[in-house]
Amino acid sequence: MTRRKFDPGLYLVTDRTLAGRRSVEEVVRDSVRGGVSMVQLREKGLDTREFVALARRLKTEFPDLPLIINDRVDVARVAGADGVHVGQRDMAWADARAVLGPDAIIGLSVETIEQAAEAEASDCDYYGVSPIFPTPTKTDVETSWGLDGLRALRRRSQKPLVAIGGIDASNAAAVLAAGADGLAVVSAICAAAEPEAAARALRSIVDNVRRSRP
Repeated sequence: MTRRKFDPGLYLVTDRTLAGRRSVEEVVRDSVRGGVSMVQLREKGLDTREFVALARRLKTEFPDLPLIINDRVDVARVAGADGVHVGQRDMAWADARAVLGPDAIIGLSVETIEQAAEAEASDCDYYGVSPIFPTPTKTDVETSWGLDGLRALRRRSQKPLVAIGGIDASNAAAVLAAGADGLAVVSAICAAAEPEAAARALRSIVDNVRRSRP
């Protein structure tokens, strides 16, 4: 693996349970056409062989798209993914770095200012700021950041901030204005009737906000 520059502007997190009759590959394919710039495979219901096979298929089809694996450092390594995203109860980021090497993209979920401060000196590549708003796809946390919390974190952190949790076209611009470098979305694309159109709408918001920044 070679660590690469990555654009977290529109970051798809997959969930096959929300995709209905569509396959994960179909959702990814449609969302990439719509402007998704990174993909995280978060497929907790798959067994290891299926997970590896899916990751390999996506990496083969989209060799230039940064592919991140949720939690499973072993899957990321054997599938040749670009990196891994770990949470506060997953493998420690330093151990993930030791396994995947210096070139992997390592993302870390942070749920509090204290967690972010503790990791600020680390070489993880971005924070997944989770959740910004309450969401049914993230039920194992007690509080949400909200826009004020995101602003406070932006003032304290030099890391790229990828916001996730309850984000859709109605609040995406506000989240970016509060300091997020990118938007990670699950249901706003995976559960959309037309994932490509949903991704295109969100990508337009990201691009418009970026153009308006000094």
